[in-house]
Amino acid sequence: MAFLRVPTIDSGPVVEGGLLTLRMPQAADYQAWAELRAQSREFLTPWEPTWARDELSRGAYRRRLRHYAQELRDETGYAFLIFRNEDGALLGGLSLSNIRRGVTQSAALGYWMGMPHAGQGFMTEAVRTVLPFVFNSLWLHRLEAACLPRNVASTRVLERNGFVKEGIARRYLKIDGRWQDHVLYATLADDSRG
Repeated sequence: MAFLRVPTIDSGPVVEGGLLTLRMPQAADYQAWAELRAQSREFLTPWEPTWARDELSRGAYRRRLRHYAQELRDETGYAFLIFRNEDGALLGGLSLSNIRRGVTQSAALGYWMGMPHAGQGFMTEAVRTVLPFVFNSLWLHRLEAACLPRNVASTRVLERNGFVKEGIARRYLKIDGRWQDHVLYATLADDSRG
């Protein structure tokens, strides 16, 4: 029954930095992923779409892997888990989605950090680590991100990585069960990151 098989995405890119490694999620990551997400649920809830009842189940994780594999095949998205090089600990996740080619050459950035690792600069480093992949390997021109106006931590991550505030998108994403305004940010391939 091929429809039950979890596709392998181990051929996906691995992005390495000095402190962190970003790589595609694997079936073997399920336990660490589920434990970190469960431990961080209350912390993440205000910033994410409402979780499904089976959000942390193995079946839901397999569906995620199938979705990620399809995006990888279609070259429309890349999902990464973030690991600390020092000890291999899973810290969170980062995604590049809605990759558009043609005259746009852009993608959307999303990310989450496990509660035990928040506030330690890891997400700032993860975004810094993925930027060369976005601009020098995928050859995109623009990387966009959106965050809730009250999400000070996310605002800092983006601004520390050279993202520029471009405006407000009214009722942009359904987060925590409600359509909410988001601040739109972007950085371009030729922006200075000094």
